[in-house]
Amino acid sequence: MLTRLKNMKLQVTKFTVRNGKHTFFYVCFLFLITGCASIKLKTFEFPEPVDTSTKKIAYQEKKEFSINDTFFADNQFDGARLNGFTQLNDSTVQVTILPENEPINQSPHYAFRIWTQQPQSVYVKLNYPTSKHRYIPKLSQDGQHWKAIDSTNYQLIDSAQNALLKLHLTDKKLWVAAQELKTSTEALQWAKQLATHKNVRFRMIGKSKLQRDMIALDMYDGDPKGRDIIVVLSRQHPPEVTGYLAMQSFVDELLKDNRLAKDFRKKYRILVYPLLNPDGVDLGHWRHNAGGVDLNRDWAYYRQEEVKNVVNDIVNTAKKSKNKVVLGLDFHSTQEDLYYSFSDDMHSSIYPFKDYWMKGIDDAIPNYTPDDRPFPLNQPISKGWFYKQFNAESLTYEIGDETPRDFIDLKARVAAREMMKLLILR
Repeated sequence: MLTRLKNMKLQVTKFTVRNGKHTFFYVCFLFLITGCASIKLKTFEFPEPVDTSTKKIAYQEKKEFSINDTFFADNQFDGARLNGFTQLNDSTVQVTILPENEPINQSPHYAFRIWTQQPQSVYVKLNYPTSKHRYIPKLSQDGQHWKAIDSTNYQLIDSAQNALLKLHLTDKKLWVAAQELKTSTEALQWAKQLATHKNVRFRMIGKSKLQRDMIALDMYDGDPKGRDIIVVLSRQHPPEVTGYLAMQSFVDELLKDNRLAKDFRKKYRILVYPLLNPDGVDLGHWRHNAGGVDLNRDWAYYRQEEVKNVVNDIVNTAKKSKNKVVLGLDFHSTQEDLYYSFSDDMHSSIYPFKDYWMKGIDDAIPNYTPDDRPFPLNQPISKGWFYKQFNAESLTYEIGDETPRDFIDLKARVAAREMMKLLILR
C-alpha cells in the first residue's frame, strides 16, 4: 500500500508539471493522500453582518468628586464607572452613569466609592440619562468581598429607568457596583494560580487595543498532538461577571484530581481564554472594547485586536499539533439562566452532543431544567464561528445577573462533569 501511494504521488507530481492549469487541484489531492491538509483561518459572511470597524469612545474623567466638602465619591480604580456626582437635596445625591459610546446594549455598568465626613444615612440616585437600570447594587468594604444591597434599601424609580439606594456612609470608602469587580489583574492572578497545576500551561497570546495582556491556558496531560480540542471563552462583555464566575467553576472542575477529570485531560486538550475584553473590563465599560465595538459581533473579519488574537491562537494551536476543535463554549450573562444552541438543522462533528448534555444536566440537578434556546446563525458571534471554521458544536452559556452564586458554582461543575462523561466515550 505504501509503495502504491508513493507511485501515486510521483505520477501526480509529473502530471502537474505537464498540465500547469490543473496544478492547484492535484496539489490539493497530494495533500489529502499524505494527510497534510493545513488548517487556515477563514473569513465568513453572515445573513446579518455587523460593522465592527473601530469607533470613538468617551473616556470617563478619573477623579475624586466632592459636594460641599461633605459628600465624596471617586472612580479611581480599575473597573470603575462614574460620570457625575451632584446633590439633589439635603438627603439625596445623584450619581450619573453614561456609556462608552452609543448605540449600545441596555446594560449600564456602574462602580464607584462613596463616603462622608461624618457618619450619616443618605439616598443615592443612580441616574442613566440614556439607558435603564439593570443590576441590583452590590456593596463592599474592601473591593474584594461583596454582598447585594438589602432589598429594603433599594427601589426602582422614574418608571424603573433609575434606582434609589439608601446607604449608611462614614469616612471609610464604601464600594458600590453593578456586579462584583473582577478586573484584568484578578483574571491574571487566577490564571497564573491555575498554571501551577502540572497539566496547565499559561501563555500570553498578544495585546489588547490599549496594550493589556491577552492570556490563555492550555490544559492537557501527555502529548497534545492529534487530540480533539474544547475551547472555553469568557468576558467578551465587561459587566457579565456571573458568566465569568461560571467559567471559573467549570474550568476548576476539569482540573479536579479524580478519575473522570484525569482521564479527560489524557484524551482532550482544553484551551481557555478567560478575559477577552481586558480594556473594557478595566475601563468600566457597559458592553464594548476600547475600539467601541461589541466583540461578540466581530467573529467574521476579526477587525478588533482581541478577537484576532484569540482566533489566531486557536487556529495556530490546532494546526501545529494536528488537533481538531470539536466544542466551543462561550460564557456570558443575561437576565436569566439559559443556553443558546444551534437550530436542529445544523449538525456539528459531535452532533447530537448538545441534546445528551442538556439531559445529563437536567437529571443531575433536582428541580432544575436547562432552558435551551436553539437559533440559526444570523450574526457573526463566536458560536457561529466555531461551526463555520471547524464544524464544531458550540453553545453560549448564559447565567442570570442575580443567579445565586452558589448555584452558579454548582451548575457549572455539573455541566463540566456531564460534558466529560459524554465526550470521554467518543
